[in-house]
Amino acid sequence: MKPIRIILVILLLFFVADTGRYFFYPDIGRLVDENPEKTAFMEYREAEWRKEGLNDKKIEQRWVSLSKVSQNLIKAVLIGEDDKFWQHEGFDYKAMERALEKNILAKQFRMGGSTISQQLAKNLYLSPSKNPIRKIKEAILTWRLENTLSKRRILELYVNIAEWGDGIFGIGEAARHYYGVTPAKLSAQQASRLAAVLPNPIVFSPVGSSRYVRNRSSLIYAIMRRRGIVVPDYKEVMSLTPDTTAVDSVVIGVPEYLLEQAMNADSLGSNVPEGNASGKENKTDGVHPATPSGQGSNESP
Repeated sequence: MKPIRIILVILLLFFVADTGRYFFYPDIGRLVDENPEKTAFMEYREAEWRKEGLNDKKIEQRWVSLSKVSQNLIKAVLIGEDDKFWQHEGFDYKAMERALEKNILAKQFRMGGSTISQQLAKNLYLSPSKNPIRKIKEAILTWRLENTLSKRRILELYVNIAEWGDGIFGIGEAARHYYGVTPAKLSAQQASRLAAVLPNPIVFSPVGSSRYVRNRSSLIYAIMRRRGIVVPDYKEVMSLTPDTTAVDSVVIGVPEYLLEQAMNADSLGSNVPEGNASGKENKTDGVHPATPSGQGSNESP
C-alpha cells in the first residue's frame, strides 16, 4: 500500500473514532434528573478569562426549574430561537437549508440554523467553533438528546445554561442581574429583550440601547401579541401603529442587516456589554467598531 493511502486510511479511522464515540459518550441519561455543574462552553469562557489574566472572574449561575420561569420568557425564547421546537425532532431542515444558502453566498461558515436542541448539545459538550466536523458531532448528540430527554427537560436545560452576558449563565442569574426579579416575574417586554440578545449576549445587552436589540425584541413582542400570548393594556393598544404585515416568524421577519449584525458581532471588536445591572444604557448602538490589529480602542494611532 502506498504511503499516501496509508495516511488517508489512518485519517479516516481517526475521524470515525473521533466522531463515532459521541454515539456512546457522554452519558446523556444522567441529564434526565441531574443538572450539569458546568458545561463545555462555560469551561471555554473560563479558559478565555485565564488567557486575559482574569483569574478571579467567575461564572454566575442560578438554577431554576422550568415551572418557576415566566411563560413570557419561555414563549419569547421559542419565538426568537426555535419556533418549531415542539414539532421537530431536533433539526429544522428548512432553517438549515436557508443557513447553508447564506453560507455559500458569503463563502464562509457563518450561520448554522441551529435549533434549541442543537444549541444545547453544543453548549453542553462541544466547542463553539464552526466547522463541519463539530457539526457532525453536534448532530449525533442532538439525536441522542431528543431520544433520551423530554422536550420540557431540553428546554429547562437550555434556559439554565444559555449565556446571557459576560459571565452570566442561565435565566435565574440573567433575570436578577438585568431586572432585579426572579424568572417568574419577568414581563413580556423584559422577556422579549432577553430573548433578543441570545444570538450574541456578549456584544448585545437586554438593557442596552442597541438598534438590533430594540428592533428584534419589538418583533418578538409583536408576535407574542399577535398570537394572544400577551394582551396589551388600553394605553398600549391606543399607542400602537397599524400593523399591516403578515410576518409571524422572527427568522423570516428580521431584516437581513439585523441578522448579519448579530451573526458578525464577534468580529466587530470590543466585548464590553452595552448595558449593566443598574439598567443604565450606554449611548451607542451596541456594536463596537473594530480596531486595527495590535491597537486597542484606548491606544493612540
